[in-house]
Amino acid sequence: MPLPLQLVLGPLLYFWPRDQVMNFYAEASSWPLERLYLGEVVCSRRQQLRTQDWIALAADIAASGKQAVLSSQALLESESDLKRLRKLIDNGAALVEANDAGAVHLLQQRRLPFVAGPHLNIYNSDTLRLYRRLGAERWVPPVEMPGVTVRLIAQANPDIETEVFAWGRLPLAFSSRCFTARHYQLNKDDCQFRCLEHPDGMTLATRESQDFLAINGIQTQSAGCHSLLADIAALPAHGVHALRISPQHQQLAQVVQAFAAAIAGQAPALDVATLAPGPLANGYWHGEAGIVLKEVAHGCA
Repeated sequence: MPLPLQLVLGPLLYFWPRDQVMNFYAEASSWPLERLYLGEVVCSRRQQLRTQDWIALAADIAASGKQAVLSSQALLESESDLKRLRKLIDNGAALVEANDAGAVHLLQQRRLPFVAGPHLNIYNSDTLRLYRRLGAERWVPPVEMPGVTVRLIAQANPDIETEVFAWGRLPLAFSSRCFTARHYQLNKDDCQFRCLEHPDGMTLATRESQDFLAINGIQTQSAGCHSLLADIAALPAHGVHALRISPQHQQLAQVVQAFAAAIAGQAPALDVATLAPGPLANGYWHGEAGIVLKEVAHGCA
């Protein structure tokens, strides 16, 4: 019997050329996804698509029969960032994912429902109840939160939907410094948009040559690819309603199909490790170091 889980596409965390972005979402509209998150979460300098372009794309996605959600920037640094945030929130149609407290404040002022994004630092039931009162109808736990904690918080808050990060390089932290520009010995304000050269981020290795992190402009990510595919059978019991697939440069359609097959109780047609941008990992979900890949017996957490 199919499990009651939705598949959703998270916001694009990388900087891709405009045509590539548009082609990607045109293709993704045909995948077995319930909703697609759109918008610039990482860096305000990434303006191949501007705010109005994202809003127009959301309307196109909605016209295709999918739900579109507009994701807000996680780190606001200027009045121009706030101006773009206000325009995003006042789009008049699409739900917004709030990724900082300023977005929550503006949404609450307008009495608009929203998704509480993974960057809001919701680590306990009291905090989630606060965001629920402010208008959150769904939350995405921080990516390092263990599954047992997600279960306790979700079960204590049955009136709000829980969506977990289920595939992709984990978004771990943000900084006012641009790591990609620093790598190329450039100033942040004259970065020459070098992120375009790294469509899945730039992998960093330890002195022992072990891939450890990835840099993506001002964002730090895991080098490994977090995957909850093997845990799918146990997720409904954790109060999980939706699985977030994070965009990657290649082979994402096959990843989505593998998750759809697992939700339907079928074995994936191929080994998803061959589709990942880095080695698979699921340690955080199991209360261990995030870089660990814990084997899951019979799909149970």
